[in-house]
Amino acid sequence: MTKISKFAALTIPLAISYSPIMTAKDHGSVPDAETDPFGRRSKMQRHKSLQLLGASIRFESNSPLLLGLVDSAYQGLPAHRLSTKSPQLRIRLQLCSRGRAHGVSEAAPLALFANAGCLGAATDSSSLVVLSPKERSGLVRVSAEMSRFPYHARYELIEFAVFTLASAAQGLVPLHAACVGSDGSGILLMGASGAGKSTVALQCLLRGLEFVSEDSVFVHPGKMLATGVANFLHVGSDSLRWLEGSPTAAAIRSSPVIRRRSGAKKFELDLRGGRFRLAKAPLKIIGIAFLSPKKAGADPLVLPLSKPDLRRRLIAEQPFGAAQPEWRRFSDNASALHGFELRRGQHPLEAVEALRALLSRR
Repeated sequence: MTKISKFAALTIPLAISYSPIMTAKDHGSVPDAETDPFGRRSKMQRHKSLQLLGASIRFESNSPLLLGLVDSAYQGLPAHRLSTKSPQLRIRLQLCSRGRAHGVSEAAPLALFANAGCLGAATDSSSLVVLSPKERSGLVRVSAEMSRFPYHARYELIEFAVFTLASAAQGLVPLHAACVGSDGSGILLMGASGAGKSTVALQCLLRGLEFVSEDSVFVHPGKMLATGVANFLHVGSDSLRWLEGSPTAAAIRSSPVIRRRSGAKKFELDLRGGRFRLAKAPLKIIGIAFLSPKKAGADPLVLPLSKPDLRRRLIAEQPFGAAQPEWRRFSDNASALHGFELRRGQHPLEAVEALRALLSRR
């Protein structure tokens, strides 16, 4: 499971070191929710706009806590654009009140919620996402209980809304992949969990390559431009053996720790702040690398793939993307690129040098 299949494998926080605004108690509710369920008179008290994944997204909320989650996820990222006119999206973030306690024999009452002409009802303990790609609008409803887990709320609710609306509004193909590059050109890194995408991506960052995303990349199928959210890199403790004694290792060890639904634990390294080269604009994809857990040994590190093999590997690696409307156009354009299998060498730096060589072919 990946971000893309939910889009993703969901995760549980073990240690969180976010800003104080993320842990503040603010359990306001949208005014007049019962008398004005469609929000014709009611207004969210706070808002902010950000350029993400090629779209201009306006976040509106009744809670500084939820806007703090938006900041923690997206503030300080490069403003990617895929066209001269960015689609305008709106996501409402609604923090529910705690509501009154109910006895075991009494059902919790329903509260109305509405978005983009749709009316629904849920209990105060319910968290949910309601999206209308046609209206380019979404509602993220966060229960008081869920607000105690900022990582969950950000990753499972807000990020899902952002990814879905941005990709639907622009006809992007969502991929479970990483993307690195240089001088405006990029290579997609694909592989199952444990194949080493994060390890290779980290080594690419340390060697000055541009970075788009760790495991969720969105590609314009016609232009073959890749965008993503370059906010965090999730690093396993096994990757630290290549960095022992370095400032980067210390920074990773001091980062929050999350545990994926699979049980795998990862350090969540924030990539913002100027230490790394985050791609300032979408990268033009020129190649696709399928990372293999197999060791190269005496064989070549890079094994070229034929066009039929490349198509087959893409479908096998991207079941969610292959079900999207724009997949055929993406697949046709992708099959014309350099496709190859990248096996493991003695050190991850060998993979970085192989990627540099492939990028230089452009």
